[in-house]
Amino acid sequence: MTDRIAFQGELGAYSHQACREAYPDLEPLACRTFEGAIEAVRSGQAVLAMLPVENSTFGRVADIHHLLPHSGLYIIDEAFVRVRITLLGVPGAKVSDVTHAMSHTMLLGQCRAYLGKHGIQRVTGADTAGSARQVAQDGRKEQAALDSELAGESYGLDVLARDIEDEGNNTTRFLVMSATPNWDQRAPEGGKMMTTFVFQVRNLPAALYKAMGGFATNGVNMTKLESYMVGGKFTATQFYSDIEGHPDDPAVKRALEELEYFTSELVMLGVYPADPERD
Repeated sequence: MTDRIAFQGELGAYSHQACREAYPDLEPLACRTFEGAIEAVRSGQAVLAMLPVENSTFGRVADIHHLLPHSGLYIIDEAFVRVRITLLGVPGAKVSDVTHAMSHTMLLGQCRAYLGKHGIQRVTGADTAGSARQVAQDGRKEQAALDSELAGESYGLDVLARDIEDEGNNTTRFLVMSATPNWDQRAPEGGKMMTTFVFQVRNLPAALYKAMGGFATNGVNMTKLESYMVGGKFTATQFYSDIEGHPDDPAVKRALEELEYFTSELVMLGVYPADPERD
């Protein structure tokens, strides 16, 4: 049986594109929710899950930060996917035929200039791939979808225009999750490792400041630090962090030991090679 990689969304979604680009030998498994993609790995239906964690234009995917600490899965890789938006129409349609374009509201907002130039009205769909499927089912030349070229391939739509997004550097970062951690992996020659963890600080004055001091004094680069509430309480704050390096590196080890002293909870989520696009 072919090993599978789970993702949230429908065939043709950008998460599907991430699966194809990063793991072309694995069969994509579409799941309705993020929880479904995680459960697919936990239950053995898939060997990996591809989960979006942040976008360079719209910021973090909040649901993922809440799910990761208790998912039972570990990060073993990351993938950066450039969001290239394509205008998709039914076979035989031309841009001049299109009066309405359907997609997720975020994609619609990223193509204002192109749509305005061509007098195309925006129609909000449930998601990107679902909009492409709907356009294919309706079969009307005046109705188009905004999505990836993969969505056009998946639903039999023609590419009417490519790269129509307003910003040319829109990128989504995905985390590749496995039921088994890989603490021993090392970066390829010339690359670097990333370590991701979540923590809650102890109820002490300046605890966060003191907890972060170990990374500064040991020269460890922290590329991300985000906070969010847990349990619906303003006093219960959890922090998500990415740092450069491996926990076995002497400097990282010292920084984590100092962090642990000031935390009430510290959960290691994964150690993995940095995507080359980080540079």
